[in-house]
Amino acid sequence: MLTGEYFVLDGAKSLAFPTKLGQRMTVKTARGSDLGWKSFDSEGNMWFDSQISLYDFSPVKTTDENVSEKLRVLLRNAVRLNSEFLNNWKAFKVETHLEFPRTWGLGSSSTLTSMLAQWADVSPFLLHFKTSNGSGYDVACAAADSPIIYEYTGDSLHFEEVDFNPSFTSNLYFIHLNEKQSSEEAVNYYFKKVKGKKAIAKQLTEITDDVLASKKLEDFQDLLCEHEKIVAKSLDRETVKKERFSDFWGCVKSLGAWGGDFVLASSTESEAKTKKYFSDKGYNTVIPYNEMIVNEE
Repeated sequence: MLTGEYFVLDGAKSLAFPTKLGQRMTVKTARGSDLGWKSFDSEGNMWFDSQISLYDFSPVKTTDENVSEKLRVLLRNAVRLNSEFLNNWKAFKVETHLEFPRTWGLGSSSTLTSMLAQWADVSPFLLHFKTSNGSGYDVACAAADSPIIYEYTGDSLHFEEVDFNPSFTSNLYFIHLNEKQSSEEAVNYYFKKVKGKKAIAKQLTEITDDVLASKKLEDFQDLLCEHEKIVAKSLDRETVKKERFSDFWGCVKSLGAWGGDFVLASSTESEAKTKKYFSDKGYNTVIPYNEMIVNEE
């Protein structure tokens, strides 16, 4: 999510990007009456393995109780949305395969929700809102082929793919902060901490509209820096640039849940010089915009 961030929960218009790397799921029928679930990371290593009862979706055996509980909640709510889903006690073997490192936070939960909803033949948004406190923008991104505008009012949501392919995308980079932030904890902090949400949401909507219309890198950078300052002040936090990259020559903007995962940096210097700057500070995952973002024309 480039703009809007937490304030999309209070009506801010958000500009968000689907990523080229995602998650795949395969489902095969099997013998028995349980659901076998295996999850693999981007290196092909299995990080989760469970045998799930089709009676109440509790784990018969599991390698991670917390993950099993999240799956139980998803499966139970999928059945509530479609009573025919998994109602014939037929066993299945399910495998999920991440295409990015688990620490990256590119949407492992939202892509799982999207895939499970497709399997259960239910709305991914209904399933999301029954199981999460987030806005659902990432669920919309999971099925998108280009950047999207996303708006959520609590009673309704609207999203559409937009043409966002400015000439300066080669100047943009995503940098991983070597930390993973909990979206749920970040949202809870937002609800408790921030005052005047609706007024700030309106400000950020205006910035989103201007970002979409921006043609020059300088204008784009100014808008992102303004956005960053507004959100930082509302959260009583320092901007990520002041906190970590005060000597960087371009703009650095937080993305999604502040404090972890990725930031976006703009740079007029060469790719090599830009990557060296961040690697010298210990941030070795620096991905050019055009290598990260889906933008089919």
